[in-house]
Amino acid sequence: MAGAQLPSAPKTVPHFPSSVQPQLRALLNAQPHAVMAPEAETAIMAVPELDYDVLAKELDMKSPLEIMDHALSTFGDDIGIAFSGAEDVALIEYAHLTGRPFRVFSLDTGRLNPETYRLFDTVEKHYGIRIEYTFPDAQETMDLVREKGMFSFYEDGHQECCRVRKVRPLRRQLKGLKAWITGQRKDQSPGTRAAVPVLQVDPVFEGQAGGQNSLVKYNPLSNVSSQEVWNFLRVMGVPTNELHACGYVSIGCEPCTRAVLPNQHEREGRWWWEDATGKECGLHSGNVVASAAEQAQQEAMRDLWDNDSNVQQLSHDDLASLLDGHRDKSTVVVMYAPWCQYSQAMEQSYSELAERYQGSHVRVAKFQADVDRDFAADKLDLRTFPTIVALPAGHKGYIKYPSETRDANTLDMWIKTVAGYQ
Repeated sequence: MAGAQLPSAPKTVPHFPSSVQPQLRALLNAQPHAVMAPEAETAIMAVPELDYDVLAKELDMKSPLEIMDHALSTFGDDIGIAFSGAEDVALIEYAHLTGRPFRVFSLDTGRLNPETYRLFDTVEKHYGIRIEYTFPDAQETMDLVREKGMFSFYEDGHQECCRVRKVRPLRRQLKGLKAWITGQRKDQSPGTRAAVPVLQVDPVFEGQAGGQNSLVKYNPLSNVSSQEVWNFLRVMGVPTNELHACGYVSIGCEPCTRAVLPNQHEREGRWWWEDATGKECGLHSGNVVASAAEQAQQEAMRDLWDNDSNVQQLSHDDLASLLDGHRDKSTVVVMYAPWCQYSQAMEQSYSELAERYQGSHVRVAKFQADVDRDFAADKLDLRTFPTIVALPAGHKGYIKYPSETRDANTLDMWIKTVAGYQ
């Protein structure tokens, strides 16, 4: 006997009260006709031959609903929505609004919060769907726990546990798809997720065909802020995780997620016990080169903030003088390496910060520390690139910026706490 068909998404677009429609249209950045009606349900047999770089640029200014509709209409049953049990439930609502059938999958690591499991059940009932749960390999999980215990990640980092419980199960799930949809946003982790395109050929995972460039990845929420996502969820009456009401912004496994304090960035609630060096370049990362040609290319690399007059460049002697206490004003210094991707990622935000403090009581400066590492390590405890320190006026000491969150607003808030509001 053939297996029973799982319920699919409703084939009609729900009717919203007239009082809600203007807000919905504004949130979707779409015209009234942008709520998609279902089209012919023709099976899509192969990945279309598309120029995804060009298409990504075309979709970049589209609303999440339009991007979702493009994904579902292009890939049909060969695309899946990755649902973590957090605010990415918005993806399911957008898929529902297109009126097209859709698939949702989730990674059950075995370590999720009870509230997350309850949300899974609520979402299934709300949308009339069945989530495709993917689990870690039982033998791999058992071997890890037997060898290292339940909470080894607190001692040696989360990578191994995540690899067993998340990455490998995800890899298996994606091997059955031609494309997938994620809830990644650019504002989730400034400096590390700043280059999240709305559409890309997945650089990490493989799809059905196997090999490189065999999987397409959509990020419909890429250009949407956290506030806009939550406005959408509230207006649409979407079920959400109870943990959000308890101060949890980012939600993952129970042992690795906690609530954040006011003004903390959402990603600071994840793997909080780990040193931020996991999100920075090591001191010697730039030393490994494959050839003389690569070495020459590295040495010729464009310097950061090279055309920004608001960011003052400090020489060895300049910094030594400031460290000796010769300070006419407070100075904030980023110790960086031009080749470091995390130094590069903060170039724009640091320039914005420097512009705010132009002509003020705070000097915003840079020091290329990869060419003077011993000095920076000895005097300012440099361990990774980039490292940011404040040298308050009237003192000889320094204050090290303790976070990997390097957006202009967060840095501005920190400077005011150490240098005042003059």
